Amino acid sequence: MKIAIIGTGGVGGYFGGKLALAGNDVTFLARGAHLQAIQSNGLQVKSTLGNFVVVPAKVTDHIKDMGKPDLVFLSVKAWQVRDLAGDIKSILGSHTCVLPLQNGVMAAEELALVIDKKHIIGGLCRIFSMIEAPGVINHFGIDPVIVFGEMDHVNTERTIMLKKLFDDAGITSKITDDIQTELWKKFILICVGGILAITRLNYGEISEYPQLKEMIRNLLTEIYDVSVKAGAHVESDFVQKSMMYIDTYPKESTTSMARDIWAGKPSELDYQNGTVVRLGERYGVETPVNKFLYNCLLPFEAKARNK
Repeated sequence: MKIAIIGTGGVGGYFGGKLALAGNDVTFLARGAHLQAIQSNGLQVKSTLGNFVVVPAKVTDHIKDMGKPDLVFLSVKAWQVRDLAGDIKSILGSHTCVLPLQNGVMAAEELALVIDKKHIIGGLCRIFSMIEAPGVINHFGIDPVIVFGEMDHVNTERTIMLKKLFDDAGITSKITDDIQTELWKKFILICVGGILAITRLNYGEISEYPQLKEMIRNLLTEIYDVSVKAGAHVESDFVQKSMMYIDTYPKESTTSMARDIWAGKPSELDYQNGTVVRLGERYGVETPVNKFLYNCLLPFEAKARNK
């Protein structure tokens, strides 16, 4: 299969690397030193499940050079989706599938403002990974998984085809007939990154403070309440299950949003805690913890974007 990996970070680098290793025609989008390192040394992936290298790796810094792929694997930051939608549209063939794997619940909706909905399959992934150095991806926690499904809740031949693609590449995946609910389940969990960002603590450190664990519980509850109003079918005990699941994370792990804020980079703040605040206002749900985090972190975001 011909695949375009748009965003060769922790997500696109790991999953794209696995797809390339399985013999697919994969082209990666990267820029700067990351691009140069992949061109020179291939794409190196360090993983708790085993290291591997894709060499040579096809890589470019222009979306329009990626041909007409069968699958567009969209793994850029959530705030980049809207700006890239036009370029992505330019490489779509009549049967190209676009699989967005952004954090949050807005990616498919934003793509559909520019791209015909028939191309879009809803998706998410679970993985702890990051760019360790130019050309080097480090997967350091959680067994990676991709969850995906049609936006209209109907199983199709192309979802079965994608499942086989992932199976053949050794990627754990699951087809769901309710991708919106699955997106909300992940969204509820990732917004804890706002607490990590403001406290500058990792998951292990934050678990040592009962006050912060209670703050996490309140944050999760707020987002769960918004999800119900938004029409998601998240089970009623999801917050309690999430608290237990968070306790299984590697102690030193953090979130990409927290790491970006600490580094003074633009982050997904607007697409995580900010989205909770906006949807809470839309549906009449109070979100004081998320509002506090969003308002406190917003000056850092503004400073990062005005550099």
